[in-house]
Amino acid sequence: MGNPVVHFEVGCRDRAKTQEFYSKLFDWEMESSGPTAMISTGSEDGIDGHITSLGHEPHNYVTFYVLVDDLQSFLDKAESMGGETLIPPTEIPGDEGSFAWLADPDGNIVGLWQPAPVDG
Repeated sequence: MGNPVVHFEVGCRDRAKTQEFYSKLFDWEMESSGPTAMISTGSEDGIDGHITSLGHEPHNYVTFYVLVDDLQSFLDKAESMGGETLIPPTEIPGDEGSFAWLADPDGNIVGLWQPAPVDG
């Protein structure tokens, strides 16, 4: 089984302006959550995402997140294939999991997502 794309992110300088653009263009529902706006694309066939204004470079980007079971092993694999780690494994507040960013050999940003372990 492959690793599915599970989330997307749009980076921008002006979150309100960008949020309004995508909301009106695609009829996406948005809900502010701290420095981000969570996006509901309104379809079971699509994936949801968020818009964020980081306040630093990179300002403008679009990236997708791939579900993985071990962030570091995928970052190591990417580096062995000519990629680069941009953001090392980073926990998401609220125990939602962790993410990392890598660049492919052409410099494209790819996000990795590892859900928080389920207690059980």
